[in-house]
Amino acid sequence: MKKENGTSFAVDSENSVFASNPKPLRFSSDIIFPAVVRGVGLLTFLMVFFFFVVMIYQGMRVFEFLTPSDLLFSHRGGERVFEWYPVSQDPRYSVVPLLFGTLLTAVPATLISTLFGVGAGIYISEFAPYSLRGVLNHLIDLFSSLPTVAVGFMFLTIVATFFSDLFNPASRLNAALSALGLSMIIIPQIAGLTGDALRAVPRETRLAAYSLGAGKWRTVKDVVLPAAVSGITASIILGFGRAIGDTMIVLMISGNADNLLLDPFSSVRTMTATIAAELGEVSSGTAHFHALFFIGLILFTMSIILNLAVRWLVRRFAGTKRWR
Repeated sequence: MKKENGTSFAVDSENSVFASNPKPLRFSSDIIFPAVVRGVGLLTFLMVFFFFVVMIYQGMRVFEFLTPSDLLFSHRGGERVFEWYPVSQDPRYSVVPLLFGTLLTAVPATLISTLFGVGAGIYISEFAPYSLRGVLNHLIDLFSSLPTVAVGFMFLTIVATFFSDLFNPASRLNAALSALGLSMIIIPQIAGLTGDALRAVPRETRLAAYSLGAGKWRTVKDVVLPAAVSGITASIILGFGRAIGDTMIVLMISGNADNLLLDPFSSVRTMTATIAAELGEVSSGTAHFHALFFIGLILFTMSIILNLAVRWLVRRFAGTKRWR
């Protein structure tokens, strides 16, 4: 009973609007989706962190077996030699020829890819007819999705013979051939990212140049390219990082010889090819095993440096003042 203004009336507690009956718990997409996204993000972070910890731990344990100088050179006949022969009777663990071979394939590949990739990105974004842009963009996406093992097999069976007949190199499988193979997978990446950087330049910037009497080419050369230079540079650095990190192409067509030569037509051995070829057969806990992890740690460090450089360039390109 409830009494109000002298009048008494009954209140049905079960059917009252003031009753707080608990509602059944319902799992809607508004609850599940954020939880899944947070869980996946946390899992990804933990996996990367675990990978980083394992890489550092296993890589640093190489110093339980070797000194830092052993990873740079060894002595033979009173002279310093830079060789990677970890399974010989007198094992040598110099990573210098591996690093040299990696750069001897990655740097020329990046230069070739920059020339053709940036040129293709500029043409597609600025000069290609509108009806042709879609087709060219689809072709770039198609080439960028090619498996590296397929590119390596094509160069090993077809291109290597033609390349050998044309240049008569000292070795049929060499650094120059590997650089050409790597450029096949880097050109689409640089072209696509260059196009994105050019399209990010506001349309008003082009219209302002046209209103001042500049033509199409002058507008692109003096206005659009300087505005997009940070994004284009970031695409080149990413291409260089992919050239360093590729495995199958250099494993198949570099020759896998740790020569410390400046001749691009000589066989070389890269860090990624060394890990792929030897890690599956090496005994765990040995100097050779931890030396391979140390090589992976070098690659991981180079990748971090390149990604930080790209992030700085993108931040500068976006005009932000702080890290996000």
